[in-house]
Amino acid sequence: MFDIIRDSTFGTLVNHLTGGRVLPYRDQLPNYQIPERYLKSLRDSTVPSSPATRVPSFVEGDVAKKDPEAAHIKLDPYIVDWDGDDDPDNPHNWSSGKRSFVLFSICVLTFSIYIGSAIYTPSIPGIMKDFGVSSVVATLGLSLYVLAYGIGPMVGPVPLQELPSLGRNPVYMITLLIFVLLQIPTALAPNIGSLLVLRFLSGFFASPALATGGASIQDIYAPQYLAYTIGLWAMSAVAGPVTGPIVGGFAAQKEGWRWPLWELLWISGFSFVFLFFLFPETYPDTILLKRARRLRKLTGNPNLRSLSEIKQAQMSPSAVAQEALIRPFQLMMEPAVFSSTSISDVSIFTITIFITTRIHVLFPTHAVWFEAFPLVFVDIYHFKLGVSGLPFIGIIVGAVWMRTGGFPPEERLKLAIVSGFAIPISLFIFGWTSRPSVHWIAPVIGAAIYMPGIYLLFQCVLVYLPMAYPHHAASVYAANDFFRSTLASAFPLIGRAFFHNLGIGPGCSLLAGIALGMIPILYLLMRRGATLRAHSKYATA
Repeated sequence: MFDIIRDSTFGTLVNHLTGGRVLPYRDQLPNYQIPERYLKSLRDSTVPSSPATRVPSFVEGDVAKKDPEAAHIKLDPYIVDWDGDDDPDNPHNWSSGKRSFVLFSICVLTFSIYIGSAIYTPSIPGIMKDFGVSSVVATLGLSLYVLAYGIGPMVGPVPLQELPSLGRNPVYMITLLIFVLLQIPTALAPNIGSLLVLRFLSGFFASPALATGGASIQDIYAPQYLAYTIGLWAMSAVAGPVTGPIVGGFAAQKEGWRWPLWELLWISGFSFVFLFFLFPETYPDTILLKRARRLRKLTGNPNLRSLSEIKQAQMSPSAVAQEALIRPFQLMMEPAVFSSTSISDVSIFTITIFITTRIHVLFPTHAVWFEAFPLVFVDIYHFKLGVSGLPFIGIIVGAVWMRTGGFPPEERLKLAIVSGFAIPISLFIFGWTSRPSVHWIAPVIGAAIYMPGIYLLFQCVLVYLPMAYPHHAASVYAANDFFRSTLASAFPLIGRAFFHNLGIGPGCSLLAGIALGMIPILYLLMRRGATLRAHSKYATA
C-alpha cells in the first residue's frame, strides 16, 4: 500500500514538496546502493558527454538487431533503465495484488465516467417539460456527451499520455477534476442551451478515462493476460451505461430531472478522491524518466538519461505535436496502403474498411436498441420511471456470465464469430416478445442473450488493438473511440422515431439483419490480420 500511495498524484506531490523525505523512492533512501555504471567517470565513457547529442546507434551488431534497448545500455553506461529483470518499480513486476488493485481503480474510473451518458436519459422527460423542448432537443444532452468523448481523444489531451514527461496520471486527474466541477453548473443549468453546452464539455473532459483505460492495463499486464484483464475493464464500461438508467430513474421519479446529474457529481467526485490518493502512475517511460531525474540529482551526473527522455529531447515542437495530436489520425487510416496499386494491397484496404464497419456499426446499433427499452417497459408494460431501468440488469447478468469461461487469447476471434449470432437472436426475441400478451420477463431474457455477442466482440477488439500497436496504445484507442462515439452520438436522436415508425418487432429485426450481415467481417479479420499489420509502419507483425 505504501508504494501505491507514493506513486499516486497525492504521493508525487508530497514527495516533490518534501524533497523525497516523505514517501521516498528506493533511490532516495540513505542505504540505496547506486549502480556502479552510473558512477563511472565521464572520461571512461566512449559516448559524447552532451545529453542533447548523445543518442546511441540502434544498428551496431547483432545485439542491436535483437534487442535495441539492450544495445543502448551496452553502448551507453549512463542510460537509466530497470535494475534487472526483477526491478519492483517495473509495472510488469508489481505484485498480483497491486496490479489487481490498479485494474480495479481503472474500472472505477471508467464506470464513473461511462455512467454519465445513460444516467441522463431519465432526466429527458423533465427537461422537455421544464424547458418546453421536444424529445429530440432534450436527447441532444445524451448525443453531445457521446460525441464529445469521441472527439476528445483526437483533439484533446488523451495522446499527451504517451509523452514521457507527462505520463498517464496528470492527464487522467486534471481532466477528471474538470469533469467533476462541470457537473455543478450542469445540474443548475437555467436553460436548455447552457445544459447542452455543459454536457458537451463534460463528455470532452471524460475522454481520457474512456479512451485509454486499456492502454493503462497494457502497462501493467503482460500480453498473455490482456484478454482477461481488458475483459474485466470492458465489464465496467458496459456496467456504466447499463446502470445509469437504474440509478437515475428512481432519482428523477422522486426528486426531478436535476437529481440524476447531482448523482453523477457524487459518483465522479468519489472517483476523483479515490484515485487522487490511490492510483499510481503506470506508464513505464514516465517512471524511468522520473528515476533518471532523481539519479541526476543524487549523483551529480548530468548525463544520466532514460531512453524515452533522450528521444523526447531530440524531438522538435512540431514532432511533439505530431506524436501527441497527429498520430491518432494517422492510426485511424491504418494500414497506409493508398500509395500502392497492387491487387493484394487493394484487397487489404477493402478488408480494413469492412473491419472498421463491423466494429463501429454495431456500437450505434447498440445505442439505437437501448432507445427501445423505455418504449417497451413504460409504454407497453407500464413500468414507472424508476422501475423502467431495472430490465437493464439483464444485460449486466449476460456480461457477468461471460466472465465464467476462460479462453486462451488466440481463440478469441473464433469464439467471437460464433457468439456473434447471439446479437441477432437476442434482438429477434426482444422485438417480437415485447407485447402486452407476453410477460415482461421474455424481453428481459432476450436482452440478457445480447450481451455475450457484443461483449466478446469488443473484448476481442480491445485486446487486439494494443497487441497490434504496442507502442501507440493510447493513440490507437483514441482513434477507435472516435469512430465508435461519432457514429453512436447521432443514433439516440433517431431511436424513438425509428421504433415508432417501424414498430418494436420490425425495428429490432432490421438491427438483427445488420448484425447478422456483419459476422463474415470477423472471419476476414481472423484470416488477414497478420497481413494487415505487415503493411503498417506503426504495428508489429
